Amino acid sequence: MRFMVLVKANAKSEAGVLPNEKELAAMGKFNDELIKAGVLLAGEGLHASSKGARIKFGDGKRTVVDGPFAETKELLAGFWLVQVKSREEAIEWFKRAPFPDGEELELRQVFEESDFGELVSKVPAVFEAERDFRAKS
Repeated sequence: MRFMVLVKANAKSEAGVLPNEKELAAMGKFNDELIKAGVLLAGEGLHASSKGARIKFGDGKRTVVDGPFAETKELLAGFWLVQVKSREEAIEWFKRAPFPDGEELELRQVFEESDFGELVSKVPAVFEAERDFRAKS
């Protein structure tokens, strides 16, 4: 099972404040544990929303809105993508993440081909393209 672990933004991350040496070392140690356990597929921090954009879809049009975005609680500051045996294993790993009180992570399971049932045979080109992509990366 793959899980996307989402790091919620806060006032510091939205202000572009980078972690201090102690925080960075703790996160590096945690990431190293994930790597050594063979569960980490990807993980990155994200720049503040002031450097981002949103693309809104409506009435057949695409509208680009430049950041920053007002609601910090709706923003992301980073992510991990992990492969584990269960939701419970993902939770156990990320309960150990080095975050201070008040911070929050969100875990979301990533869809796998097996989740799509009969659609795999009804739209085979979509799933074949995905398998080809994964084989190359």
